[in-house]
Order: sequence, then C-alpha cells, then structure tokens
Amino acid sequence: MSDTCQAKTYDRKTENAAAPLVLLGVTGCIAAYKSCEVLRGLQKAGVRVKVVMTKNACEFVGPTTFRALTHEPVAIDTFGDGPGDPIHHVSLAEECDLFLIAPCTANVLAKMAAGIADDLLSTTALACTAPIAVAPAMNVHMYEAVATRHNMQVLASRGVHFIEPSEGYLACGDVGRGRLADPVDIVASVLGMLGREKDLEGRHVVVTAGPTVEPIDAVRFISNPSTGKMGFAIAESAVERGAEVTLVTGPVSLADVPGAKMVRVGTACEMKTAVDEAFSSADIAVFSAAVSDFRPRTVSDRKLKKGADDDALVHIELVENPDILASCGAAKREGQVVVGFAAETNDVIGNARSKLSRKKADFIVANDVSSGRGFGTDSDEVAFVSASGEEHLPEMGKRELADRILDKALEFLK
Repeated sequence: MSDTCQAKTYDRKTENAAAPLVLLGVTGCIAAYKSCEVLRGLQKAGVRVKVVMTKNACEFVGPTTFRALTHEPVAIDTFGDGPGDPIHHVSLAEECDLFLIAPCTANVLAKMAAGIADDLLSTTALACTAPIAVAPAMNVHMYEAVATRHNMQVLASRGVHFIEPSEGYLACGDVGRGRLADPVDIVASVLGMLGREKDLEGRHVVVTAGPTVEPIDAVRFISNPSTGKMGFAIAESAVERGAEVTLVTGPVSLADVPGAKMVRVGTACEMKTAVDEAFSSADIAVFSAAVSDFRPRTVSDRKLKKGADDDALVHIELVENPDILASCGAAKREGQVVVGFAAETNDVIGNARSKLSRKKADFIVANDVSSGRGFGTDSDEVAFVSASGEEHLPEMGKRELADRILDKALEFLK
C-alpha cells in the first residue's frame, strides 16, 4: 500500500489532479447502500472518486446521494445529461486509475464476460484499460451457479481482480456466500492495487501450480485434488504488478494467465525440468503446486486388466519423486526468495515449521485442508511461517491472498 494512500485524508478544498481517481460502478443490488461506505473510505485515504450507476442501481440508492458525497456529476445515461458532455464511456474509462464495481450483480458479471455493452456502466467497462476490481454480491445460489463461476473465471483470466463476497445471512433470507465483502476490506484491496501497482517491475517470478499426475498404466494415474487456483491467482497478481512471470502448471482446467509464460506439464519429473530451467533467473519462486511425493516404478503402456493383471494393479511399487522445493531451496543464491506451501491435516504450524527448515525456504504458506478449505475453493485461511515466527491471516479470497503472499515475498527480497 502506498504511503500516499495511507497518510492523506480527503479534503475537497485541497483536492488536486495528482490524487488517484477511482471510478466506482454501482449496480442494481440491495447492497448498493454499502457503496457509500466504500466511497467514503476511499476519500479518507486521499482518493478521488467518481460514480457511474446502472439505472437499476438508482432503485436502491439515488444519484443525489453520490453527487453529494463526491461533489462530482454521477454518470447514468449513456448519452449524458446535456449536449456539452463528452462521450461518457470513453472519458470515464480514460480518466480513471482503477474501475471498481461494488456491488456487482450476476447480470453485470455476465455482460462483462460476454463483452456486452448495452448501458453506460458495461460500455465503460469494455472501454476501460485501467485495472478493474469487482466485488460481487448476489444470492448464494446465483453465486454458486455454473454460469456465474464460469463468467468469473473468464474475467479473472483477463486480469479482473475479484474481491470475494463473504458468507452469512443474505437479504433474501438464504444463508451462504454472496454477501458483499466488508467495505473496509474492499477499500483495503483497492488501496493495495493502487499503491503497489508495478512494484514487481523488472523482477522474474516463477510459480508452480496444480497437481502432478503419475501414470500407472495407459489410463490410470496417482494424483490429488489440487485445481491450481492458488498458483494461477499468484501468477495473475505478479503479472498485474509488473513482473515477468513463468507459470509451471500441472493438468488443470484453468485458462492461461495473460502475460505469463505458460509451461504445462504432467508429472513431477516434468515439472522439475521446467522449474530448473526457469529458477536460475528467478527473483521470487512460489511453489504452490501439489506435487506427488511418489510415482510407480514401472508404467504399463497399455490398460492393465482386472483379473489378468491383478498382481500389477494390487502391488504397485512406488519410488520417490524429486523434491522440487527442497532442491531449489538448497540451490538458491543470495537475493532469491523461495516460498513453499504446506497443506496439512494436523499440527499445521508444527509441520510447516519442520518443512521450512528441511526445504530451506524463506517462508511457508500453511493451511489446514481438513477443514474443507484449500483444494478447489475460492478462498482460504492460512498462516505465514518463517524463522521470525507465524503470521495468521483471516479467511480471504485467493486473489487477495495472492497479493499478501507477494507482499511477504517482497519483504524478504528487500
């Protein structure tokens, strides 16, 4: 977070053009009233705010409220309020340093993913080349719907930053995830994006992600449930922050991270070969992949058949895979930062501390996967374990967590 964003307090009398400008998009959702809190929080941090609303948003909070808070015109109509207005969607998109849509409905998410521009807000989003942050808010079933998850995945692959909703009692009476993130958290996330933009410029970040698969025969393999979401989020954040990024990933269903060099592998040995090639020039290496510890000693090139090949199927001899994190930890030079992950089911901190020592990492990101968080989820609760102690983080979205991991890595790098 920049010193400017932390230290300044908003004063409309001394406001100047040097202050960062956030365009706040407000959509038709009951949580629209919380946009006022987000706006005030940004102003108190020295950020200038302009507001663009959908017409449905006006059913929940009137534009007069935002006009009074910002002392700026509130943009609603695509064609402006008068003949002297500029082309709104272009002028707003070009003027802002960041476009924050909070709350963002499922409908607006879908329009953004499909490139639909049928009102001022969606047209501005399509024209915007500045970073875009989205804070979804909707019914839990809408949030968990396949279509919504797909749309979020598409937007994330394009670099859109998501401030994940929280769980709780929703306005419709349901209980679950979908409630707009706390305004304080939204403000902190936005200030972070404004303050640390390009702070990794000139740096090379290597990230591993996803599972590895170790074949038994032509159709069977040993693997784990890692989806790669955490590693991909780290790669996306590093690209956004100006780094040269190499993402080495096992088999996952996620789209390529724009701006990153993608290296897709299958086995642990293939991953090690790819990492060895990239690691020597890395400033930061984040090993979030769930690498299989063992692989079958022999692999059949055909499908083993039950009955005829029972002995081969029942008695699979395993050999140890190379330890990618340990080898890089041992080989790291001065000035390189190595970050490991520890997904544990018991004695999480103790096991992470042991791993920190054995792997010679700078710090370990430890999480308890027995609680249902971690693999395949969109949020996680972790602790950073280093030689200086532990830092426990609250549950947060994986993209926000990715930023926190890179913040921590930068502390070691400096």
